[in-house]
Amino acid sequence: MEQRLKAEAARLGFAACRIAPADAAPQAGARLRQWLDAGHHGDMLWMADRAEQRGSPRGLWPDVRSVIMLGMSYAPGRDPLALAQVPDRARFSVYAQGKDYHDVVKKALKAIARWLVEQQPGALKVFVDTAPVMEKPLAQGAGLGWQGKHSNLVSRDHGSWLFLGAIYTELALEPDAPERDHCGSCSACMAACPTDAFPAPYVVDARRCISYLTIEHKGPIPEALRAGIGNRVYGCDDCLAVCPWNKFADAAAANRAFLGRAELAAPEIGDLLALDDAAFREIFSGSPIKRIGRNRLVRNAAIAAGNSGDRGLLGPLRPLVTDEDPVVAEAAAWAIGRLSD
Repeated sequence: MEQRLKAEAARLGFAACRIAPADAAPQAGARLRQWLDAGHHGDMLWMADRAEQRGSPRGLWPDVRSVIMLGMSYAPGRDPLALAQVPDRARFSVYAQGKDYHDVVKKALKAIARWLVEQQPGALKVFVDTAPVMEKPLAQGAGLGWQGKHSNLVSRDHGSWLFLGAIYTELALEPDAPERDHCGSCSACMAACPTDAFPAPYVVDARRCISYLTIEHKGPIPEALRAGIGNRVYGCDDCLAVCPWNKFADAAAANRAFLGRAELAAPEIGDLLALDDAAFREIFSGSPIKRIGRNRLVRNAAIAAGNSGDRGLLGPLRPLVTDEDPVVAEAAAWAIGRLSD
C-alpha cells in the first residue's frame, strides 16, 4: 500500500511523499507554546487561539493514526536574489509568482485521498496551510526533510522549495524514518536576514520578518524596519535562497503550475503604486497575492519606492497621500519624505 501511495503521489505532481505516526512530533506543542509566550507571532492571533489543536494531530482529530506528508516543488529557474540590486523593480516571493499553491496542492491532495479510500476505506482529512496543523515538524517526523535554522523545511533533494500538504487518516500505515538535522554549523540563513528576524537558531520573530510585515501585518510597518525591506513588496526569499542545500534543488522537478508569470518577474514599482482595486483584482486573480488586497500591496510598494532612491517615483506617490486608506497614505508620505531629502 505505502509504495503504491507514493507512486500515486508522484503521478499527481508531488516531489516527495512520506508517512509519519500521529505522535511523530512530540515536542512541537511545547515549542509552539514557548514561541507564542514570547510574542513572536505578532498579531497572528489565530496561532494562539487554536494552539491546543495545533500542538498535535490528535489535538485536532482524536481518531488520526497516520499522517501522510507530501511536498510539491516550486524550485525557481532563476536566482531569487537577482533583483536585489535593481531598486526601481518590485520583488515578489518566488512561491507567489505562479498559481495559488492552496488551490493546486489541495486539488492533488483530494485526488490522493479519493485513491486512498478506494484502496482501503477509512476516514481522512486533507490540509494545506489553512488549518491548525504543524506541517514542518510533522514533515521532519515523516522524513521529508528537517526544520532549518530559518525554521522552514529543508530537503536534501529539493532544498528549501517545497509546498507542504498533509493527509490525516485513521489507517495505521507503515511510517518512514524521521529526518535528522543537517544544518551543522551553517548559519547562512540567519546572516542573510535584512531585518534580523532570528533571535536564535530555529526561532523566527515574525514581528521583524519581512514576509510577515508585507503579507500578514495590516497596519503601518514600523519605521525602523522599512529600510531593510528594500524593494520587496510581497514576502522575502533571502533566508531560503542562501541555503547551501539548494544546490540539490532541480527547477525541472517543480510543478509547472508554479512557473512565474512574466508580469511578476520584475514589475516596475511605479506601476504597482498606480493600482486601484479593480486593476489589482484583475492582475492577481488566481494568485496567492490576491488575499492581501490592493491596500496592503500599495502600502508595500510605497515603502519600496521610499527605499529606491528614484525621484521619478514622486509622481505616482503624491496622489496616494490622500488615499482612502490611512495606512497607504502614511506610507506614501513617508516615501515622499525619503525621496525628497
